[in-house]
Amino acid sequence: MTIDEATDTDWDGHTRGSREYRRLVAGLLLAGVATFAQLYSVQGILPLIAANLSITPSQSSLAVGCATVGVAVAVLPWSVVADRVGRVRAMSISIVTATALGLVVPLSTSLPMLLTVRFMEGAALGGLPAIAIAYLSEEVHRRNTAVAAATYVSGTTLGGLLGRIVAGPVAEYTNWRIGTLTVSIIAAVAAIAFLRLAPAPRRALPARDGGPGLGERVTAHLRDPGMRALFGQAFLLMGGFVTVYNYLGFRLEAAPFGLPQSLISLIFIAYLSGTVSSRVAGQLAGRYGRSAVLAGSTGVMIAGVALTIAHSLIVVLLGLVVFTMGFFAAHAIASGWTGHRAADGRAQAASLYNLFYYGGSSIVGWTGGVVYQAYGWSAMAAFVMALVVVAALWALVLRSPGAEARTA
Repeated sequence: MTIDEATDTDWDGHTRGSREYRRLVAGLLLAGVATFAQLYSVQGILPLIAANLSITPSQSSLAVGCATVGVAVAVLPWSVVADRVGRVRAMSISIVTATALGLVVPLSTSLPMLLTVRFMEGAALGGLPAIAIAYLSEEVHRRNTAVAAATYVSGTTLGGLLGRIVAGPVAEYTNWRIGTLTVSIIAAVAAIAFLRLAPAPRRALPARDGGPGLGERVTAHLRDPGMRALFGQAFLLMGGFVTVYNYLGFRLEAAPFGLPQSLISLIFIAYLSGTVSSRVAGQLAGRYGRSAVLAGSTGVMIAGVALTIAHSLIVVLLGLVVFTMGFFAAHAIASGWTGHRAADGRAQAASLYNLFYYGGSSIVGWTGGVVYQAYGWSAMAAFVMALVVVAALWALVLRSPGAEARTA
């Protein structure tokens, strides 16, 4: 029996504490590490790339943006692949391909080549976020999916943190190429661990004949006001989050802070707060409801980004931690809610969420750089706060009577 052939139509899902549950959650956590370490490894060294290639901050951010565009355009195709060859097999292909491309990134000899390889790497990496939530929604018992999804999100935060804090110091004392190579090697180890841990799915693959097709499933999700609200959270909140992290390094290396790159890269330790808050959010959602926790999380984001306007380094860093906690709590709730709300076409629902998520990262992340270059940090922070306010207002759709019941 192959990794994607075990099925059981009468089975309710892995329960928390079981061996298979632990393997699934651990495997997805490591897959998140492998994926997001590679995806964001260059974000912590954008000032070094900009100086080396003599380009502007917004141009250097394209090294992040092209990868996230690759993810965005690939998530729907990956969902189709997953429906045909199986969730675990598709994620395995995704991670192995992306890791190979990650080893090519340091060989880039020009900005166009770097952006091309990063786009391809992002397209390969798109397989994991496109499939992971659908996989755990199908394999984990419904009462445990919020915590399982939050654990997966905590793995993505660890990966994002690892990629940045490793690449930064290594790049400062060598160069940005060796910095990214080091991250790719670490990601390869995590990918191998995922391949060994991920349990074979027990749910049957979706029927290929009959029933709604891909276009019908996608259209159905886009017509659902609640789904559109969740996709809106992904686009606006992720866009604001990436904007802050893309350009804070440029602010901290300039007056009045004047920090070296090795210290600037340590700001990404704030990601650890997201690892904690994503799991706490999953637990609170079971007690108070998803909509209440989502609203509270966006409020925390606004408070955090407001603090980064200060001219005190301690206050700025505190604001970054608060902002990060709020974002990952909101993301854990919105991404897990998407998988629950989709009665049919879960892989496509998760893919659409990630399409908007990484679309926001690319589009809003670049736009925020334009605002920063033209008007400075305070204006950019106000821009991010406005995005979060719009997301919070949009999320009111999810507080309609029966919304929680339909997705419980």
